[in-house]
Amino acid sequence: MLDVLSSPLGALRYLARSEGTLGVITQTEGTSYRLAGAMMAFGLDGARVGSLSSGCIEDDLWEHAKRAQASGLPVSLCYGAGSPFFDLKLPCGGSMSVLLVPRPDRAILAAALAQTRARQSARLAINTTNGALTIGEASEGFHIDLQPELRFMVFGQGVEAQIFARLAGGSGFEVDLFGHDIPASGVGARGNVRFHLVDNFRGFQPPQPDRWTAVTLFFHSHDHEAHILAQLLGSEAFYIGAQGSRRAKDRLLAELRAIGLAEPRLRQFRDKFGLVPSCRDPRTLAVSVLADVLCVAAEGSEPGA
Repeated sequence: MLDVLSSPLGALRYLARSEGTLGVITQTEGTSYRLAGAMMAFGLDGARVGSLSSGCIEDDLWEHAKRAQASGLPVSLCYGAGSPFFDLKLPCGGSMSVLLVPRPDRAILAAALAQTRARQSARLAINTTNGALTIGEASEGFHIDLQPELRFMVFGQGVEAQIFARLAGGSGFEVDLFGHDIPASGVGARGNVRFHLVDNFRGFQPPQPDRWTAVTLFFHSHDHEAHILAQLLGSEAFYIGAQGSRRAKDRLLAELRAIGLAEPRLRQFRDKFGLVPSCRDPRTLAVSVLADVLCVAAEGSEPGA
């Protein structure tokens, strides 16, 4: 079964605990559905985690993965333009090279994943001849740069904050929701969303985000925003934005200047919040903001890619 909702690191997580074959795109030419470095896992029981195409080559890859498992040696394949598999077409019209690595070293995979869980990047090197894995630089082979996955810190009150947190969490991202109107039964973790009850934002000190973290604020009353933003603007967060009208944002910026925040820190604050202007519906706002965050992430090196 194809797991289309798996994270960019999902294939490695699967193979760190279950025996199977790792599939990696090592090269692309022309238009390609996935980029070099994209990964997929093929389990011995037929499980599939991730994808390397829109579904047009996965069945064939599974057959080659079974042969690689039997031989214990890596297999290099080419699909699309110039491929010997003339009956397998890539709709995008380009070509891709795929390396299948049977039984990758679980200890190496676990160590690489541990680095990303610690919010550190890791480089995984694959010897294309014998399939040996190492962490760090290698003189030969294919390298995959692994980054911690995108994470959200959500501050707010009301239905907008909770709908956004659940949308992002339901999309597979890790979310920390900080609010003072969270029901007691909701405190703790639920799926990918961790709920944190905050009685008083005025005295609250939020954790510092890293460069793979997006910060979003959803408040109707804007009394708490300056205190929160004063502690987060200037951090490594790649996205910091807040719900509110243009007038409310101008007042907020004036308040932040009054308490001493310099212009370079203020420029980190998003001028717009979401892709759809003037959202009134909480669901539309949630989708709009999530799409905006993902656009900003894609402009740089996508977290977790």
